[in-house]
Amino acid sequence: MDLDHGQFGRIGVLMGGCSSEREVSLKSGKAVFHALEEAGCDVVPVDLTSFDPGLNKRVIKDAGIELAFITLHGVYGEDGQIQSLLEEMGIPYIGSGVEANRIAIDKIQTQFLLKKEGVPVSEFCVVQQGDGPCGMAKACAMAEQGTVVVKPACEGSSIGVEIVHEIEKLAPAVEQALGYGSRVLIERYITGREFTAGILGGEALPIVEIRPKAVFFDFQAKYQKGMTEYIVPAQIDQELSRKIQGIALKVFHAIGCRDLARIDFIVDEERRPFVLEVNTIPGFTATSLLPMAAQVTGCDFQNLCLRLARFAAARKSSGVSCNRE
Repeated sequence: MDLDHGQFGRIGVLMGGCSSEREVSLKSGKAVFHALEEAGCDVVPVDLTSFDPGLNKRVIKDAGIELAFITLHGVYGEDGQIQSLLEEMGIPYIGSGVEANRIAIDKIQTQFLLKKEGVPVSEFCVVQQGDGPCGMAKACAMAEQGTVVVKPACEGSSIGVEIVHEIEKLAPAVEQALGYGSRVLIERYITGREFTAGILGGEALPIVEIRPKAVFFDFQAKYQKGMTEYIVPAQIDQELSRKIQGIALKVFHAIGCRDLARIDFIVDEERRPFVLEVNTIPGFTATSLLPMAAQVTGCDFQNLCLRLARFAAARKSSGVSCNRE
């Protein structure tokens, strides 16, 4: 083992989980595991298959890990629950703490926070389970004025997302989204170009432009090879690039993120960037967006994984074993 990697102790790559993004998480986890193994680290894969914190605690304890590299996506990965468990166990982990994850996974809470902070977001409203016709009134009014996007509050990978062009299709789309949780976000649809800005160690990475062949960057476009073209660095002028990066950093700090994040944008025809989503544990394969942007700066996938592990190890060595910011 490389002597420099001895600082980590045994790294557990937490992957899988029980959310709708389990298969995506397994791909991320396996990629990170192989990268760290090839780097000479003492690393083990830890596949979590339950939402039961007691069971997960035993699985993690049995793995004998001293540092957690979280590649769990969605519920029990990006909602603060696994972070809370690791803090209880005194195991340092990569990424944002409990509160930042709890906020960022909730699209509705994130929208309200960003709006309060003056971050540009699309016009939106909220529908909750059991609201009935009165609760749908504002959503219907928005849909009468133009296209809207219907999103489950706490799902990732565009799962359950529907673009609604005709008002008669709004109720079925909301009903479908409510199948993923009790609250739904309705946003005004913005026509434009899609970009993403990765943040690593508090610094903005080069912007990536996303050009899906589908109507929008949906689950298939994200994970089926050949369905999306990625341009990195994005072919935009420095003024727009810096503007997107500046907003991304503002979002990162407003939510209280740490180590890494990926903020997705739509830029309208008037060159105005709007924040679409915040990802605290973005996809983590060699072809995922944040690693793709890091590669442009000279930080390949293996070194990216090692750098993130060092962030967590530094908190451990400084005595911040509970991981709190």
